Order: sequence, then C-alpha cells, then structure tokens
Amino acid sequence: MSTLSRWLSRFCYKHPNFSIPGLMKYIAIGNVIVWMLDIASQGTFSPLISFIPGYIFQGQVWRLFTFIFVPISYQPIWFILSIMLYYFLGTHLEHAWGSTRFTVYYGLGVILTVIVGLLMGLTDLRWSGVVNMTYVNMSLFLAFATLYPDAEFRIYFFIPIRGKWLALVYGVFIVFDVLSWIGRGQYLLALVPVASLLNYLLFFWEDLTRFFNRGRSTVRHQTSRQTINFKSAQRQAQQQKGYLHKCAVCGITDADDRNMEFRYCSKCSGYHCYCANHINSHVHIQ
Repeated sequence: MSTLSRWLSRFCYKHPNFSIPGLMKYIAIGNVIVWMLDIASQGTFSPLISFIPGYIFQGQVWRLFTFIFVPISYQPIWFILSIMLYYFLGTHLEHAWGSTRFTVYYGLGVILTVIVGLLMGLTDLRWSGVVNMTYVNMSLFLAFATLYPDAEFRIYFFIPIRGKWLALVYGVFIVFDVLSWIGRGQYLLALVPVASLLNYLLFFWEDLTRFFNRGRSTVRHQTSRQTINFKSAQRQAQQQKGYLHKCAVCGITDADDRNMEFRYCSKCSGYHCYCANHINSHVHIQ
C-alpha cells in the first residue's frame, strides 16, 4: 500500500498537466443540467445515462462516464445542499493539492467504482441504480476532514460539529453498509463502498501510518522505564523535601501555593527555579 501511495504522489508530481482545472465546477453544472432535464421529462432522462451493466455490455459505453452527472437526490433542498457541499469540498481540496492530484483522486474513485460495477454486471446484468457517485463523493469528505480536522460544519444550519467527528460518522456508515451487504451474502455489493475507501487509503496511507505510529510512540514513551523513573524521582523528591518547586528569589514553594506557576530560567547558569512573579524580573545567575 505504501508503494502505491508513493507511486501516485510521484505520478502527480511528474505529470502536472494531467488535470482538469475546476473539475468540481463541471460536475456540479452537469448534475444541475441532468436534474433539470429529469424534472422536465418526469424522470425519464437519467435512466438513459445511469450505470446499468446490461446496457453497457450492449454497447452503450457512454454510461461509463455519464453516470457521474446523475444526481444522488432529487428532493430540491437536499439536491441543492449536496451540490453546494461537494462543490465546496472539491474546490478546497483542489486548492490544497493542486488540480493534478485532485483530478487523479476523484478519477481514481470513479475508475474503482466502474470496475466494481462491471464485475457486478458479469454476475447479473439486471443491476441498476446501485453503482452511483454516493461513495466517491463521501471520499471527498473523508479527504477534506483529514486535511482540515477542525473545520466546523453546521448540521441543519445551526448545529456545529467539527469535520473529524462528522468524518467518523461517515466512516461508520460506510462500514455499516459493507457489513450489511456481507451479512446478506451480497459480496460484490459490499465492494461498492470499499472502492471509495480504497481510493482514500491509497492517497492517505502514509499520513495514517505516521499518525498511528506517533500514537504508539507516545504510549511507549509514557510507559518506558525512563519516564517511569523520572516520575518516581519527582514523587521521591516531593516526599523528602515537602515540595517540588521552590523560587530562588522569594523562596515560595508549590506546597505554599498550589496555584502558583513555576518556571526554570534558561539564561541562568545551573538549574534555578522561579515563581511567576520573578521569572521575568530576577537577576540572572552567571
């Protein structure tokens, strides 16, 4: 996985022209056009461009691309909100990554989804409506939340929630969908959400690896013998002297005032402690 992740990074770096600048703008416009045509035709237009394996194998190859523009929801309020959200996420990712990396990320999600859809078609040509852009668009949110974990979103316009927690909810939904399909014996259907997760993992594998390794390093440091000995030495010193910190100017200790803050001066020769009242006003010991 690390090798593929590095290869993708090198590919994006070496092929800066392999991009579609403003990709999400075109996708949003395409969704709006299809939504309006469906309204005008009473829902008969989108079935002509949706991903239906049986028709694709009969020669309607345009469905391999046009399903990208089929809206996920046709309820006006949800359609508008979803288009605004994914346009916002896509444009910010493009600004952060550059057009090439974002195009490859989104395009890879589409390619993986198409591969899964074709595999499903080989087993049953009647599959329709299952393969769409739901999970690819969700992978945009996962990528955005990884880059900007503290970005704030407002659910229903007034409930604030940080991106990392909302991404966690998204991840739980994806895992739930996978387990649901597996529980029903529909293993190929379970690959549809997995494809979007694979896309995300390919691009963020090294970041996730560093994150978890840093967490394990922190745990090892906290439980290491040196750390334990240092804490033990602090407790012993406090028991013997009755305090841990003592100001070199006024003599106040942390036992005298537990709310007092103490600092050690780096400009003084030796190891000298000062209270908050004297850390900035004492004479440096040379």
